[in-house]
Amino acid sequence: MLNIDLKGKKVFVAGIGDDHGFGWAIAKALAEAGATILIGTWAPIVKIFKTSWDMGKFDASRKMKNGELFQYAKIYPMDAMYDTMDDVPQEVKENKRYAELSGYAMQDVAKAVEADFGKIDLLVHSLANAPEVTKDLLDTSRKGYLASMSASSYSFISLLSHFGPLMQQNGAALTLSFIASERVFPGYGGGMSSAKAALESDTRTLAWEAGRKWGIRVNAISAGPLRSRAAKAIGIIDDMIAYSKANAPLAKDLEAEEVAATAAFLLSPLASAVTGTVLFVDNGLHAMGLAVDSPSLASRHAKMSETTSTCT
Repeated sequence: MLNIDLKGKKVFVAGIGDDHGFGWAIAKALAEAGATILIGTWAPIVKIFKTSWDMGKFDASRKMKNGELFQYAKIYPMDAMYDTMDDVPQEVKENKRYAELSGYAMQDVAKAVEADFGKIDLLVHSLANAPEVTKDLLDTSRKGYLASMSASSYSFISLLSHFGPLMQQNGAALTLSFIASERVFPGYGGGMSSAKAALESDTRTLAWEAGRKWGIRVNAISAGPLRSRAAKAIGIIDDMIAYSKANAPLAKDLEAEEVAATAAFLLSPLASAVTGTVLFVDNGLHAMGLAVDSPSLASRHAKMSETTSTCT
C-alpha cells in the first residue's frame, strides 16, 4: 500500500481566508499527511481569520480523520499584489485595514518565513481575484483586466520567485486553475479566464525554470466548480455546478477534499517525476464536447425513451 508521508515537510499555503475552498482543504490534507503548515492570508482579513479560529468557529472543519484538530504553525499577513513594501501605495498603507500591519509584501513574507523556519519544502498558490469578474470581457476595463492578471497569475510567479530560494531541492509547488482557461464560460469575466490561461502557461515555463534552477517541481490542478465563499463572487457558481452535474461523466458534486487528495499526491514524493502538468479534477467535465442536457438534444432523448419502452 502506498502512503503519502509528509512528516518533517514544511509547506506554505498562500490564500486561506476561511474554512471553505480548496486552500483550506489542501492545507488540512497535508497536515493529515504529517506536514507542518504555514499559512499566508490576505492582510485585511488576518484578524478576522485568527479570531474565528480562536473562537472555535472552524473546529468542525478542523477535525481530521484521527480525531485531532488541524493545526497551523504560523499565519502571515500577505498581499500578493505587491512584491516589496515600496510597491504599496501610501493610501493602502494608511487604510485602516492595513494600518496596523507591516511586511505583507511577497518579499517580506518570504524573508519572515525564512527567519522563522529556515528552508521549506512545499508551496501552494490558492490565490485568485478579479474586481470586475461579473463583467463581460468586452466590458472589462484595462485596470480591471490587469488587476485580475496580477492577482491571479503573476502572483504565482512572484510567490515562486521569492520562495524558490528557500525551498529544499526536490520540493514542489502547486497552483489552482479552472477550465475557463481553454473553454468559454459566459459570466466568468473580468479577465479571469485570461488569467487562468496565463497561469497554466506559466506553470509549464516555471516547471522548466524552477526545475533547472532549484530542482523544484511545478504543477497545476484544474478543479471543477466548488461553492466556496470566494466563488460566490462570480455570480453564476450555482449554475456552473448544476451544469457540471448534468453533463460530466461523474454526475455528482465535486468535493474540496477530492482536489486536496490530488494535491497531496502531486506534492508528495509519489509524484517525483511529475512536473509542468495541468491535472483535471472535475468529475471528467473537461472530456465532454457536448452538453447532454441541451434542449437541442430533446428529440434524441425522446427517441431513446421510445426505444427503451418498446424493448421492455
